[in-house]
Amino acid sequence: MENPRLTFATPTVITGDKSLVSLVAHELAHSWSGNLVTNATWRDFWLNEGFTVYIERRIIEAVFGRRRAQMDAVIGLRDLADARATIAVAGDRTLLPDLDGRDPDDAFSVVPYEQGALFLTWIESKVGRPAFDAFIRAWFDTHAFQSATTEQCLAFLKTHLLNAHPGLVTDAEIDEWLHSEGVPAFAALPHSDAFDLVSVERERWLSTGDTHALSRAGRAWTTQEWLHFIDALPRDLSADRLVALDEAFSLTSSTNAEIAHVWFRLAIAAGYTAALPAIERYLLRIGRRKLIVPLYRDLTATVSGKLLAARIYAQARPGYHPLAQSAIDALVPVGPYTSRRLETRL
Repeated sequence: MENPRLTFATPTVITGDKSLVSLVAHELAHSWSGNLVTNATWRDFWLNEGFTVYIERRIIEAVFGRRRAQMDAVIGLRDLADARATIAVAGDRTLLPDLDGRDPDDAFSVVPYEQGALFLTWIESKVGRPAFDAFIRAWFDTHAFQSATTEQCLAFLKTHLLNAHPGLVTDAEIDEWLHSEGVPAFAALPHSDAFDLVSVERERWLSTGDTHALSRAGRAWTTQEWLHFIDALPRDLSADRLVALDEAFSLTSSTNAEIAHVWFRLAIAAGYTAALPAIERYLLRIGRRKLIVPLYRDLTATVSGKLLAARIYAQARPGYHPLAQSAIDALVPVGPYTSRRLETRL
């Protein structure tokens, strides 16, 4: 959680190799987008988070280079697609959800983060970085210590940027960014040549099973490259392949929370029961919503998984943040804390 000059950060970003410091960049960026200029309503939440993700990626690019920033952006694009697949209310898949009479937390997702950042990146691609940088600096300078709406931002965008570059961006295109339930076909999508190489190694391993050759390549991979490798593996991967990967890279015992997360999701989908004790320890130790909610969702996809999820959640729930509790309560309505509610439903 960002606060002016004081950020509370999850220990899951501490890996020893600085591979997850994008979250630190994100919370620092909130000093401008969110704290200096704040969304006027929760409908305008993308003004906070879309701008912040955009700035986060610019910080990562400045510190680690464009190659690393592009890897983060590709992972973000995949997270956006995954999130939209689980959103039940159609309008919540857009940048401007209808929140009338609703708790804003009920519509919380990565959509305002990643769709908002993609929108700003697209504007930058149309007008060029120097012009876009001048606009974004002017936005913060002229709206400092104020709350702003989407309509105010768009009016400022047109007056201070787009009017000087006529014909490059249309109102219809902006409307599609705001109201579409997907990424517009004309978006400037991120691409990672590093991930292309990882994909080659993944396909080679899937076809040959040569774990030794994979070890030579994987030894130099960053966290982001491992996330890309694991997340795109077939969900029905055979037990012997999972054992081979685990023995070669100790994935079940990984101390990197992000790598462990994608590995555990694969293990649950493929029925790799050897990872279940580690998954239980993970869910009891970590409370970060991004990392735990998908695991509970995956576990509850099967009858045996539901029982395990209920047992773990009954113990873990008191230590979770209320937002995480709310999301998981909808998935795991079993346990001492919900017995009365369950009886009512039955």
